[in-house]
Amino acid sequence: MLRCLLSAAILYLVLIQPNHPAAMTWGALTLFPLELPVILLALMALPARARVTVYGRGMLVAILMIIAVLKLADYATFLAYGRGFNPVVDLHLLPAAWRLGSGIVGMTVAILVAGAAVALVLAVTWALWWATGVWASVEPWGGRTRVRVALGSATVLACGVAIMEIGAARRAWDLPVRIPAAAFTARVGLERIEMARATFADLRLFSRAARSDRLAGVPGLFDRLDGRDVLILYIESYGRASFDVPFYAARHIETLRDAGAELERAGLAARSGWLTAPMVGGQSWLSHATLASGLWIPDQTRYRAYLASPRKSLYHLAQQAGYRTAAVMPAITYDWPEGPRMGFRQVLASRDLGYRGPPFNWVTMPDQFTLDAMERLLRADPSAPPLFAQVALVSSHAPWTPVPELLDWDSIGDGGIYVRWDGEGDAPEVVWADPDRVREQYRAAVDYALEVAFSYAAERAGGDPLLLIVGDHQTAPHISGSDSFDVPMHILGPPDVLRHLDGWGWTEGVVPPAEMPALPMDGFRDRFVGAFSSAAPDPVPDGQGL
Repeated sequence: MLRCLLSAAILYLVLIQPNHPAAMTWGALTLFPLELPVILLALMALPARARVTVYGRGMLVAILMIIAVLKLADYATFLAYGRGFNPVVDLHLLPAAWRLGSGIVGMTVAILVAGAAVALVLAVTWALWWATGVWASVEPWGGRTRVRVALGSATVLACGVAIMEIGAARRAWDLPVRIPAAAFTARVGLERIEMARATFADLRLFSRAARSDRLAGVPGLFDRLDGRDVLILYIESYGRASFDVPFYAARHIETLRDAGAELERAGLAARSGWLTAPMVGGQSWLSHATLASGLWIPDQTRYRAYLASPRKSLYHLAQQAGYRTAAVMPAITYDWPEGPRMGFRQVLASRDLGYRGPPFNWVTMPDQFTLDAMERLLRADPSAPPLFAQVALVSSHAPWTPVPELLDWDSIGDGGIYVRWDGEGDAPEVVWADPDRVREQYRAAVDYALEVAFSYAAERAGGDPLLLIVGDHQTAPHISGSDSFDVPMHILGPPDVLRHLDGWGWTEGVVPPAEMPALPMDGFRDRFVGAFSSAAPDPVPDGQGL
């Protein structure tokens, strides 16, 4: 009896395992899993030690462990990205999580954590095998045939109850009474199967959309820019929380208002609004691709489909109009074959920027050095064709320690000046042990990135380029305190150039009002090209939606 109770408890705990941080409460222990009586009755109904029973147990343990791992993956992706795990498109997150995690807590701790996770999976697998074996070896009333038939009938009945609950939970039908239990694990497994089918169907639709392009081959684009440079500066993890969450807004809005005053003294105007990014928490390249392509790209599968398509990015269109195109990517430390496909004639990765200072943990170099190097390497020759560039500012990427200060632009040099911050402050594993410290460091890092970007616009950028300062995505919800996917965009330039944005409804200045509707990020490409091109077709206001 004790063995039966213990083995049933093991199955019970695996079946009620939550897949969302909000469900990780003591109340989860009160959820009765409808799969439990199905499993126990089925195991008792099968003949003990028969081959079919052994194979059935193996299949059952494999299914339960797959769903348990998927639940754990759900939990992690909800925590980091505010959404569930899609096994079709999200497997690439594993090496990315390893690189980030080992950078935050150190390689030794990361290896220990990974080893502990593998050991836990193996231990739970063994425990499930033992638990199913206990119930499969039960011989009710001497194993008589009529008893096994009765148990089989009870299994079918219990399975029917579970199916009724699943259908009611998925709104396929209504039940006259509420079942005080749930077949949650079975529902998670079913949802993953449907998710895979929907993902492949969605990919087929997306591939068709990527093959069509309203702007391909249109002559005379960007003629209203009068040959001035266009620089798109992405601020890592800069989202709506900087305006809506008091802890961040009190500091970031003040910084923006000070920056707005500096822009006015420099004779520059600003327009600001909201874009809805395709994700939160990470994978910045998906936002870069969405904004540039005019296609909704929330996952790696769509990203790869876009790269394989003939779709023209914003940078391809700029090339067509006679611009030099470039990407300044200080976080790129490996080969980046996607760069040319995105439309960049020149890619300045980490090793190309000439930085001689210390790395800031994961961050290869401070944002101020990145912009200073871009100015020297790409904009120093006044006789060169106009520049259309994407610049990734990564100082506000986790782990957010240490955070440098804004320096005099003439003192940057080769970055050696940043040696004063080498090893300053607490190590990432210390900071990340305290959630409040993490939020403080995140606030400081975004503030630094804002200071740098707007100081560059007011003091360092020559020739009055059109500057677009935009957040790539909101940081993880448990850090931001916000579940929004919206990010701010600030477009800076001479007042006579920004008048072409009058029809957008965006606010003058650098603080967009909270109630302003957000433009889906995939709608930006066509709208931007339309504003600065006299021959462009009318944009699709709400984005492609594909």
